[in-house]
Amino acid sequence: MCGIVGFFNREKRFDLLEDMLEALSHRGPDDRGMYFDERCKIHLGHNRLSIQDLSKLGQQPMRSKCGNYVIVFNGEVYNFKTIRKELEKLGYKFKSNTDTEVILNSFIEWEIEKSLKKFIGMFAIAFLDKKKNKLFLIRDRAGIKPLYYYVNDGEFLFASEIKSFHKYPNFKKDLNKEILPYFFQFGYIPAPYTIFKNTYKLKAGHYLEFNIQNSTFKITKYWDVADFYRQEKFKKDENEILYEIEEILSDSVNLRMIADVPVGVFLSGGVDSSFVSALLAKKMNKKIDTFTIGFENKKYDEAKYAAEIAKYLNTNHHEYYVDAKDMLGLVEKLPFFYDEPFGDSSALPTMLVSKKAKEKVAVALSADGGDEAFVGYSKYFFLIKFASVFSNNFKKSLLKTFLNVTNEDFIEKMNMLLPEGKRQRNIKDKYLKFKRAVNSKDFQEMFLNASSYVSPRIVKEILKFYNNEMFNNFYECKDLDLLNYMLCTDYKNFMKDDVLVKVDRASMSVSLESREPLIDHRIIEYMARVPNEIKYKNNQGKYVLRKILYKYVPKELIERPKSGFQIPLNEWLRGELKGLVEYHINEKRLDNEIFDIDEVLKYKKLFFEGKEIGSFIWFILMYQMWKEEWM
Repeated sequence: MCGIVGFFNREKRFDLLEDMLEALSHRGPDDRGMYFDERCKIHLGHNRLSIQDLSKLGQQPMRSKCGNYVIVFNGEVYNFKTIRKELEKLGYKFKSNTDTEVILNSFIEWEIEKSLKKFIGMFAIAFLDKKKNKLFLIRDRAGIKPLYYYVNDGEFLFASEIKSFHKYPNFKKDLNKEILPYFFQFGYIPAPYTIFKNTYKLKAGHYLEFNIQNSTFKITKYWDVADFYRQEKFKKDENEILYEIEEILSDSVNLRMIADVPVGVFLSGGVDSSFVSALLAKKMNKKIDTFTIGFENKKYDEAKYAAEIAKYLNTNHHEYYVDAKDMLGLVEKLPFFYDEPFGDSSALPTMLVSKKAKEKVAVALSADGGDEAFVGYSKYFFLIKFASVFSNNFKKSLLKTFLNVTNEDFIEKMNMLLPEGKRQRNIKDKYLKFKRAVNSKDFQEMFLNASSYVSPRIVKEILKFYNNEMFNNFYECKDLDLLNYMLCTDYKNFMKDDVLVKVDRASMSVSLESREPLIDHRIIEYMARVPNEIKYKNNQGKYVLRKILYKYVPKELIERPKSGFQIPLNEWLRGELKGLVEYHINEKRLDNEIFDIDEVLKYKKLFFEGKEIGSFIWFILMYQMWKEEWM
């Protein structure tokens, strides 16, 4: 894992390149390399976190033997050894044992798209082809590794994180106000947009081709998960599907064990992380390290479940309990590491568990992507169950009436009457999302509302502008049936621009490489074609994954309601973090060109009086703290 930067400038400016790399020193503290091409006027820089071939032979930027090609690369191509053998048969000689050299020679031999079809992994790549006078920027299929670019007034920059751009004198920090409604509703900023104008995220599964001669560029899509959802579903029986997907999953975990440094696993005790831990524990010839964060607040603590799984798998289990005081210092670091406003509060425990894991290992496997591939989120279950209700005006009217005479407090009281194993976590938040979904005009809007953390009504009230065009990405998969539409949309949006951003920045903040075995593209390509009646069977999410998992871990250790990686946000914002809220969210600091300040302060008052809108207060706080850090 590393950090890459570069820019087009006719003068040799290693001073600027050095400054941009220094801003990303946390992504690669082991080595640093810089390159300038006199003819092409391209600068390339690389901060290295040494994982494969720890010797100097793995240094980047890496040049081809002939000197016509140069690469900087962040990530891992896990099957590089197989591809290397192909290239060796074609006469290629290798001086290192790195995947970087394999990628470089692949592009020389097969060019970009044919090479990408061979790669299994996560990557953000800059490849300079001096013969074609072009620079290629390439991002992996799922968007695990970040890649940003800036184009304005003849300037062209790229980097792993936006903070590098701030070191470039001609970078203009023009606020992209049009994206703010999206952020305040969902808590993240969707690709290709960023918080700044003229600054973009390269979309997952795309590559950018920059023509150095005339300073123009074009972007090409080489992979899209929606294409696989649109393919014909398998005509296979359940046992055959279970066998084949287990083979893919097993190979995915195997590939991600390849490293010249220690490897561990983030273990929450849920289906996904238990599955990854179980497969890894089975394949290793020694005890694996597993890591869990627990909370002193027992209402949110799930460390005991992780401990039970770890005990069964006989892992070296590391358990760390935290309280609000542990989090307080981290809150003020969030704006620096996340570059743009980012509202997922589970970034805090993710940063903490990454910090603890780094003390023992250099690589940690994370189990993200299971919900989107295997039907894991509770909103899927609710919306599938009530789809017939939404399409029947009489039933919908009855449901609206029921929801209008209840509130989140009543629902929570009813939830607490259920047996402990049947209780839903975060029931208030789920209830409010569901209530918004009922008032939707179609399934796409229903899903959009169920995915919102803040009501669109509140967002419209507090902002002085509201642009619906930013929600078009929720309609890209609208031709699919409801279940596959939801899975496809979350994979292309929430997973990529929230979950993967969270894990990448949290792990890289402590120079820890995070690997994602459940986001191997072969898994989603296969699962997209599994029939719904097998993918979501007996009203049970992750049916396929559970059937395989129970071969490794007893069912009784797993079966309980899904909760997610949550923190006691409302309690902390009203308690230990209240000082931050008061300092940043007030008439003096709120921008009256963006906010209706009276409305913001009204909701702040309602929150402290007990209204459950902690996500809204947190999003405002994160925006305000980001603005103070970077504007």
